[in-house]
Amino acid sequence: MTTPITHSAEGPQGPVTIPDLPVVRDEAPPPPRRRRDPFFDNAKFLAIVLVVAGHSIVDLRDVRVAHALYLFVYTFHMPVFIVITGYFSRNFTFSGGKARKLITNLGVPYVVFETAYSTYHWAVGNSSFEISLLDPYYLTWFLMALFLWRLSTPVWQQIRWPVAVAVGVSVLAGMSDLPDDLEMNRVFGLVPFYVLGLMLKPKHFELLKQRKARVLGALTLVVGFAFVLFVADRHMTTEWVYWRSGNAVMHVDNLTGSAMRLGLMTAATVLVAAFLSLVPTRETWFTGLGGATLYAYLLHGFFTKGMEYMGWYDAAFLHTIPGVLGTAATGAVLATLLCTPPVRKVMHWALEPDMSWAFVPLRRPQKA
Repeated sequence: MTTPITHSAEGPQGPVTIPDLPVVRDEAPPPPRRRRDPFFDNAKFLAIVLVVAGHSIVDLRDVRVAHALYLFVYTFHMPVFIVITGYFSRNFTFSGGKARKLITNLGVPYVVFETAYSTYHWAVGNSSFEISLLDPYYLTWFLMALFLWRLSTPVWQQIRWPVAVAVGVSVLAGMSDLPDDLEMNRVFGLVPFYVLGLMLKPKHFELLKQRKARVLGALTLVVGFAFVLFVADRHMTTEWVYWRSGNAVMHVDNLTGSAMRLGLMTAATVLVAAFLSLVPTRETWFTGLGGATLYAYLLHGFFTKGMEYMGWYDAAFLHTIPGVLGTAATGAVLATLLCTPPVRKVMHWALEPDMSWAFVPLRRPQKA
């Protein structure tokens, strides 16, 4: 922004403008760039570590500890991302710039990775070749769901009781026979976490940063895992925490299925809060990696699926407690490496493409 500078001199009656001097326009300094909150970058990084570690041990669940860990982590690891995503989507509108980012940051990566994973599955997994952009494969469901959630943001912001309505939508979705197209079961089933994020304010996260909240959060996670290990692990299938199947597919009546959904939503919300209470609020060595978690999310599947296709999980040692812990640790290292700047530089074209060439100036309706 430029501002004119008036040249004047001090006279007997006050400042007197000096004539015939040119008006100079000087560049004002740009407004300071808003500093990223390290808390959220730290949270995203730690959450993606859980995601990749969980996917790394998916084929080792014959080990009871692995199954319990998997079930426990899957109860809240994606809800963490969804809540944070909802929180940062509060200002989403259909304005030109934000609508274009929606296409660039979600739409294009979805097409790229849906095609890439389907091709990889065909070439390495020896399956039939099929690409369906309406039926997300493997990890790409999250991009599809997030795309649809963002589109719905203005609607949720105008409803009187948005979280309650979203919970109702999730429960009713479980009673319905929804098609697999557009990942509708997950879109409707997990939408309460997105809407919850939309409704949160900075003061709510400040409550989680208090010392007593950290103590309570740590205790909650310990008790939660103990409950999963000794109770839920024996009676609950992991299909529930995928949120991709209705009550009929789960072979339960609507009353039981609705109770399970409400219980899972409650448990996930409590565990999300407990997890966030333990996230460092200061800058750490991994804070900078938290801005590239989508890279780790979309790329790690090529490694975990590759291990599955090549039969690496058949090794007997992996099906032991040390093998499970070692595999999970390997997944954590992989997640870290995939968030680093070199990976971001190489894969920038696919996850953060420059699509300016594909857009035209914003079209506005002409007045009659």
